[in-house]
Amino acid sequence: MTDPSLPATLDDTLRTLAPQVLGALVRRYGRFDPAEDAVQEALLTAAQRWPETGIPERPFGWLLQVASRKLIDLLRADQARREREIRAAREEVGEQAGDDTLILLLLCCHPSLSVASQVALTLRAVGGLTTAEIARAFLTSEDSMTRRISRAKRTVQDSGVPFRMPPEETRRERLDAVLHVLYLIFTEGYSATSGPDLRRGDLIREAIRLAEMTAALLPDDSEATGLLALMLLTDARSPARVTAQGELVPLHEQDRTRWKTESIRRGVELVTAALPRGPVGPYQLQAAIAAVHDEAATAEETDWRQIVGLYRLLLKVSASPVAKVSHAVAVGMADGPAAGLGLLDALDHRDRRFYAARAHLLEKAGDREAARSAYLRAAELATNIRQVRYLNACARRLSKGAEHD
Repeated sequence: MTDPSLPATLDDTLRTLAPQVLGALVRRYGRFDPAEDAVQEALLTAAQRWPETGIPERPFGWLLQVASRKLIDLLRADQARREREIRAAREEVGEQAGDDTLILLLLCCHPSLSVASQVALTLRAVGGLTTAEIARAFLTSEDSMTRRISRAKRTVQDSGVPFRMPPEETRRERLDAVLHVLYLIFTEGYSATSGPDLRRGDLIREAIRLAEMTAALLPDDSEATGLLALMLLTDARSPARVTAQGELVPLHEQDRTRWKTESIRRGVELVTAALPRGPVGPYQLQAAIAAVHDEAATAEETDWRQIVGLYRLLLKVSASPVAKVSHAVAVGMADGPAAGLGLLDALDHRDRRFYAARAHLLEKAGDREAARSAYLRAAELATNIRQVRYLNACARRLSKGAEHD
């Protein structure tokens, strides 16, 4: 009788090993497209055989051997070359697996690619998502996503960059690009920019999985650990962030008993370990801010002064428009809405987040009409239907309040 736990174990094993096998093949043969086809065929063979035979003792070596044979067939190499390359591929088993996965991540985030292409190629080559899954996640056609991924692979191929770790002088920049891509995948999953749903669980899960992998490959990198902590601490609120109908529930109204306590425990543990270990970067600081929110039993017990202090540190290392708006809101909560509004009004970048934050602080200040106008402006700039509904509902609530006054 087949072990009922095998399918989940099999799926997890194949997804984890796929980028390692692809990395080993690209390292040896330098051919991205045929290597990817060979790996997909090897994964299909494993998915058909392993439920009956069980997962091999050395699944990576098994997959690498099968994929190597498939690749050599695709390349129509002569017999001598076939034997030489199979022998070389076998030597990749074991110690190079982790390095190859990291190098593959760096290759997918090559600076010659656009950010959108980096995201798509990372999800395809390292994440193991099908082109159809990636297309659905980003609300585009499969044909369009196929062309984008194909162009990205050609760009990497034509760049002539060898499959090896980048030189020391460019490594930090390349690693930062990898973390940025993983952060974008998570952010799009947690707060979708468009479409019928506020969140996309598949992207959230994949971002966290890839962040887990990256943090394990870079155990001494505090920012990689900080990014994983940030994702866990943020996703911990997911169960309370939407209603049963999928509508947005703001942080201060969420039922905190529904938050994921294990994710919070682990996220706090990770960021606590990361902060003293090396240079403090934006992901560690954002994770620390998320930890302060998550550790407050109620919205009223939030330590806003500590959050203000963390945002001031964040602005010194990454003064993004989102960080500036969030800092202004934190100041408004700690020192009163007038102080926060003063900071907001000094900002040049005015998007949906700016007007939503301004509306919130204006409402706290008692200026209902100005708050209503700001909520409506935020709704005009929002691109996700759930956000539009929430912001318009806030504006209507203030209108009804004014009628009763």
